[in-house]
Amino acid sequence: MPVIRYLSQSSLQNLQLTTHDVIASIEHLLFAKTQQQAWNAPKAVITPSDGRYMMATLAAADDPPFLAVKGLILNPENPKYELASINALVTLLDSRSGLPLAIIDGNWVTAVRTAGLSAVAAKRLARPDASIAAFIGCGVQALSHLRALTEIFQLKRINVFGRGAASRNAFCRNAEKMDLSVITAQTAQEAIQDADLIVTSVTLSPQLVPFLDARWLKPGAFVTMTDLAAPWLSESMSGLERIIIDDLEQEAGMPEPLVDPALVHGDLTDLVTGKTAGRQSVDERTAFVFRGLALGDLAVSGLAYQCACEQSQGTLITS
Repeated sequence: MPVIRYLSQSSLQNLQLTTHDVIASIEHLLFAKTQQQAWNAPKAVITPSDGRYMMATLAAADDPPFLAVKGLILNPENPKYELASINALVTLLDSRSGLPLAIIDGNWVTAVRTAGLSAVAAKRLARPDASIAAFIGCGVQALSHLRALTEIFQLKRINVFGRGAASRNAFCRNAEKMDLSVITAQTAQEAIQDADLIVTSVTLSPQLVPFLDARWLKPGAFVTMTDLAAPWLSESMSGLERIIIDDLEQEAGMPEPLVDPALVHGDLTDLVTGKTAGRQSVDERTAFVFRGLALGDLAVSGLAYQCACEQSQGTLITS
């Protein structure tokens, strides 16, 4: 009789997965992809005219033998009803038999996966001595990135710019609990101009007007753009000497590119496997721009499921 494990956000948090665990799981599947032992379908997207963003991802692997499907909806109107802007769910199947294994909170997976992908890129594109991080946007993604980056860099200070006072203040309090010095910037330029690491996680909406300029970045800076680079001025992106995206194949099927393809050096798989070089000098300005990689969802969901089984976390559902 199949047993399905339901993993809520609280049970997932109890697993206490580290950023190093997540990085290792993502890198394992990226290498497996090159050996035809893991597969990643381009994400499917629906964008209704009312500003909602609907997305589904699909990825599978032989080792571990899992298939993950995630459905996600971003609705800018949700906060009016005291709901998160983004809500998602992941289903995990056995990739050999097709039997269901788990239902997993997709909000947690999305936050951890996105920060994990950024961390994989940052290992190769950021300066190892980075100590100042800037955050443009102060929501769930900012917090997950703060936690991830503090595990792999010796951060001393963060610069924060966000337009929502409640989320900005909550984010700053979390940073202070981590013994970080916090500066609340009055402008986005003030926040990023002296930062070594920059995370942008601006909520997407039809009303968003680009306001970030890559020419503000200091030499040696690394940016991870979790927001499709939507808040960045497209004409300024040539100021970045090295741009990596998440998946060249996925990007080729999209109606509009994240950035000018001529500026792209490669994707995350190429970066991890060494086909594309990482940072080449201390002064190089680098960036990781991404839509979301289904293999990342699989890496995090599979890792969480395996750990939950070992730790007896979650609720079991029998059919």
